[in-house]
Amino acid sequence: MKRRTKIISGVAVAATCVALTGTGMAVAGGGDDDGGDTPISGAALDKATAAALDSTGEGHVTGTEVNDEESKYEVEVTLNDGSQVDVQLDEQFNVVSSENDGHDDGGASED
Repeated sequence: MKRRTKIISGVAVAATCVALTGTGMAVAGGGDDDGGDTPISGAALDKATAAALDSTGEGHVTGTEVNDEESKYEVEVTLNDGSQVDVQLDEQFNVVSSENDGHDDGGASED
């Protein structure tokens, strides 16, 4: 009985170590360019939204991200025709680039 208890305890400790190691890696990996997708908030969201919509001339904001891999702010705008544009903004909310991502209709090819 004691041997069985020791084996079960050892397996439980090993499983806990594996789980904690995985959690530590996930937390440490949070700083990469796709880490966490932190949305823009507060006054920055208002400024980023205005800059992105001014750039596209139409549409509505469907997603935002701070510290995107390409810029300080990324604003995803869905245009009136259903296509999506990712607008990249610098720290002063100036447009540094924009990319048409095509339509968000479940896999249709880009124009």
